[in-house]
Amino acid sequence: MPAESSALPAAVGDLYAEHSSWLRGWLRKRMANHCDAADLVQDTFVKIIKARNALEIREPRVYLTTVAKGLMIDLFRRRSLEQAYLEALASLPAAHVPSAESQALLFETLVELDRLLSGLGARVRQVFILSQLDGLTYPQIAQQLGISLRTVNNHMAKAMEHICLLQWELNE
Repeated sequence: MPAESSALPAAVGDLYAEHSSWLRGWLRKRMANHCDAADLVQDTFVKIIKARNALEIREPRVYLTTVAKGLMIDLFRRRSLEQAYLEALASLPAAHVPSAESQALLFETLVELDRLLSGLGARVRQVFILSQLDGLTYPQIAQQLGISLRTVNNHMAKAMEHICLLQWELNE
């Protein structure tokens, strides 16, 4: 086993031992739920393990807070999305409410779609959703949004490129 590979687990362990309590306290001040804070500490270190960069971290607290902030934003975003989803489900007639299993699958799909579209500008995201989810044609989108057909094409190309790049990065 190369020296760097054997040093990596020790570096993560040292980082955890030295900073996990501090990070938990930092998160507790920002979270309403102490269990969420504890979960985010663990998620932060899982992310560091996956990144395999513990040996390169020079400012641990700055790095840990940056990772934890991102995870906290993701958590709040997911909960907001879940709340909107549950409200939409509650507004459906009982006969049209999907099964619990279908609801879970739909929600996970919604979360993944939100993640894929999160890096896009609002207008590009709107064009993509109108096309792919609402089934509107490009001319219909152009008319509805008051933009040119060429702009719709450019926005869709930008959205598709963004999604393809994200998928490619995930598969690496």
